[in-house]
Amino acid sequence: MPERRTTRGHSSSARVAERTDGARVARAARPILDQRANEVQRFGTIASLPNALDTKSLGGLVSDLNQLLADTMTLRDMYKKHHWQVVGPTFYQLHLLFDKHYEEQVALVDLIAERIQLLGGLSIAMAHDVAETTRIERPPRGREAVPVQISRLLRAHEMILRFAHEAAARADKAGDDGTNDLLISDVIRTNELQVWFLSEHLVETPLIRSS
Repeated sequence: MPERRTTRGHSSSARVAERTDGARVARAARPILDQRANEVQRFGTIASLPNALDTKSLGGLVSDLNQLLADTMTLRDMYKKHHWQVVGPTFYQLHLLFDKHYEEQVALVDLIAERIQLLGGLSIAMAHDVAETTRIERPPRGREAVPVQISRLLRAHEMILRFAHEAAARADKAGDDGTNDLLISDVIRTNELQVWFLSEHLVETPLIRSS
């Protein structure tokens, strides 16, 4: 009569293999923290892209756009600060207006940053880099009167508009029609419209000056 063999479950070697494979899967499923490596592209350099533009002229244009980006991000954040902190008889109107302008500046930030990348450059992104680059005066942390808030915003708009006109002329001279169009159609027109809305709040009202 032939010998009968019975098995209960897997062999010990199979169980060891399963445990080993499971450990590998568990390790692979965990994030690897504190990774460091060399930068893929160093800031200030231009990656050559088949965009039919002269790479030699793009460094200055990217620098212009990064300056506008830093100033626009600062203006964006200033609008949100004033949206939160505005006070007085015009609170409701300005609370809504500041937030509307904030959202429009958010859209500009994305357009400018993407244009930098499209040219093969690198856009600034972090708050400390923005703070080091922007030319707009830093407001205090505390609440300011409405006339001061609007004055700060108008001065920031003026700085951005003046530089945008200069940068648009340089882009046109370099044959960069895309950047020229972005600056004229989006940056300049948006900021001009916002200047108009802000300026009308200071006409023939008792809020012209703050003591």
